[in-house]
Amino acid sequence: CVLRSFFLQLLEPVCEDKPSRRAEPSERTNILALTDDLHLPVAVPEVPSSPRHEFPADWSIKTRLLFMSSQPFTWAEHLKAQEEAQGFAQHCRATETNLPQSVQEPKLSTELRCAFQQSLVYWLHPSLPWLQLFPRIGADRKIAGKACPWSQDEALQQVLMSDWSVSFTSLYNLLKAKLCPYFYICTYQFTVLFRAAGLAGSDVITAVISPTTRGLREAMRNEGIEFSLPLVEDSRTRKRKNSEVNLETEVANSLEAGNSMEDGEEPAPSDDDDESFSWLEEMGVQDKVKKPDAISIKLRKEKHEVQVDHKPESLALVKGTNTFTLLNFLINCKSLVAVAGPQAGLPPTLLSPVAFRGGTMQTLKARSINAKARVRLAYEDIFSLEIVGPVMPHSLHSLTTLLKSAQRGAFSAMLYTHEPTAVFNTDLDNASPALNKETVCKDLPTCGLHPKTLDQLSQCPTLGKSSIRFLEMKDYAYTWKS
Repeated sequence: CVLRSFFLQLLEPVCEDKPSRRAEPSERTNILALTDDLHLPVAVPEVPSSPRHEFPADWSIKTRLLFMSSQPFTWAEHLKAQEEAQGFAQHCRATETNLPQSVQEPKLSTELRCAFQQSLVYWLHPSLPWLQLFPRIGADRKIAGKACPWSQDEALQQVLMSDWSVSFTSLYNLLKAKLCPYFYICTYQFTVLFRAAGLAGSDVITAVISPTTRGLREAMRNEGIEFSLPLVEDSRTRKRKNSEVNLETEVANSLEAGNSMEDGEEPAPSDDDDESFSWLEEMGVQDKVKKPDAISIKLRKEKHEVQVDHKPESLALVKGTNTFTLLNFLINCKSLVAVAGPQAGLPPTLLSPVAFRGGTMQTLKARSINAKARVRLAYEDIFSLEIVGPVMPHSLHSLTTLLKSAQRGAFSAMLYTHEPTAVFNTDLDNASPALNKETVCKDLPTCGLHPKTLDQLSQCPTLGKSSIRFLEMKDYAYTWKS
């Protein structure tokens, strides 16, 4: 049916080579055909049954948002030049906008339209308008064939990297001073999320890297960077606890059977000890059986760590002053930039919610689509608002806050996640027992985020290795599905 095709087209990933734009009047479609399975193309799993007034922080980067509502999104169309300029000014000045619970005439609300423009702004480096600079992982096919004059020019590559290093350092300094809440580094192989102290339940600056490889981790160790693999260590802890429980059970069974060890008797040697091979000498075959050498033993011990390469479990966490060492490591890391292929010589992408040295102001692309569909015996209006681009956590919260007021507390949203960043929602248990939230977060209000957004991002992550895929608001209360 026509409507099914309409929604399937609407839900397809947006072609990055053809950026979305604000809808012209001719793009508003009146569709007069429908089958009974109208919602089939946009069907989602059941959402949690306990509505809340706030949804959890989602630290993944979204590539696309699709909002749907029974109320029109005409207020988001055709912003006046003055409204657009005011939105940019409000962003640069970190102006706090507080809308009423329900805006009676959204299309006539200048405050709402300016705040909408403000919520679409983000900052990017480098800025090459003819290239898609996000996402970078798996983007070779989209960049192939585009003009890349630096790919064979080492001098130009050095200039680009020098400029990138200045911007990266500027962002880190802003983060350290709590004038920037967080930022992302998107390379062709992995993504790094730097967060200021006080965010995500941590009392120190943190950096999370995903995915990582054994080679990258070895290079970080060689540079003296202390880091942990929280998901690997959690898995080992669980296995150790299970082993301890099994051991206790075995000992208890042995005691009951009267097979307890005599006092002073040493436990049997492990397979890793040299003594464990003494029985081979007793049999006279020690020369015919090759014992594992030191390298084999080391590889066996690291087997689990190697197996997680390129997977979400390879997430590496760097904390405190080690993040500064990480900064210097990344600036000088040769593997940060591809040496071959379409991305050869192209510095990583820096994404930030606030301005920084060398950063370029960008805006997410927005368009609204209106349709009419026949449901049972009547026609109903279908309204949607599509947001395309690197949607960072603060933008998602700001947009939903605006829609809550403009759509009278009722809307739903499909969220498309850049998968390598979903693992950033893992609770890293950063907070110390004596964490004083007021002290740690004292200077964060100057970081450029709305107080409510800042409060959300200060909470400990709860989504684990997943991210929010579907978000719904009814009667001003959220439910979601990850």
